Amino acid sequence: MASPPPSPRSENISGEQNGSDLIQKTDEIHRETLPNLPTGKGWMTEHLVQYQGFWFSPNGLKNLMWLHDHFNPRPTDIFLASFPKAGTTWLKALVFATVNRTRHGFSDHPLLTNNPHVCFPFLDAYLHEKDPSFLDLDGSTTPRLLSTHIPYALLPDSMTANRSCRFVYIYRDPKDVLVSKWHFLSKRRPQELPPFSLEEAFELFCRGISHNGPFWDHVLGYWKASLELPEKILFLKYEDLKEEPFGAVKRIGEFLGFPFSLEEEREGVVEDIVKLCSFENLSSLEVNRTSVHKFSADSLVDNRHFFRKGIVGDSNNYLTAEMIKRLDEITSHKFFGPGLLFHNS
Repeated sequence: MASPPPSPRSENISGEQNGSDLIQKTDEIHRETLPNLPTGKGWMTEHLVQYQGFWFSPNGLKNLMWLHDHFNPRPTDIFLASFPKAGTTWLKALVFATVNRTRHGFSDHPLLTNNPHVCFPFLDAYLHEKDPSFLDLDGSTTPRLLSTHIPYALLPDSMTANRSCRFVYIYRDPKDVLVSKWHFLSKRRPQELPPFSLEEAFELFCRGISHNGPFWDHVLGYWKASLELPEKILFLKYEDLKEEPFGAVKRIGEFLGFPFSLEEEREGVVEDIVKLCSFENLSSLEVNRTSVHKFSADSLVDNRHFFRKGIVGDSNNYLTAEMIKRLDEITSHKFFGPGLLFHNS
């Protein structure tokens, strides 16, 4: 795999060089790199670019470069990683509530008045802002909870080499990911672009051309890393969380260093967290029905779009038998060789 473009941090930067110089340097590298990359049709933007085997929007690539150039992880950081539309919003709520259960009561919990993405921000969605708001992370409560869609192979060494940082990764049946992603990005597609059909999304998804795709390479990257570093990466399946959320929450707490005591279990704390973070509860809250979340200056999303159905197997209502067969065959081929078993729904 080719090395990333040179980072401003790798240069001998004088003390006189300020934040705006670093911003300009990253932007210059992005502008120089972008025209030389392969392109593919975009789902929400006009096109995507392929960078080191994965696909990004032009701004998404800049976010990646910013992450490499400007983010300093802490040993106590907790990262939630996922392919887009794999259950990210739900898992954010569960992890936030688990880690912070002694700080907040369930009657006035932050998740009752804030979207989970506010409580658990996307690291790679903020760093490209000209206003260096990412510096606010320095004042965040420990442990910092940060999420990313970036493939494991493209994360900066500062995040992957630090054995103290913890990652929780969630993956999901690619058929449901495809349909959920198509619905979500279709709502965000600019009106000046022509409509984007499910058939188009299906063909591109099968070829790996989607944000942070190919899906299978994304999953395998984190899965293989979890086998090598089981103390660093917890690998979860969305369908297992749906089937047994109580056990999953206890497992998450144990892995992250926040195990539930016997007294907490007797008092029903795990059940309270699962109930608070349930799709039915979160989707019914005023903040998630009427408010808008700002990922960046030019990226606003209605909170209600994060809560469509949250069920397993909804793709059966949209995909043809031929589509289902093809996706299942690709998944079997991609996962069977390395040894990742996935039972199709």
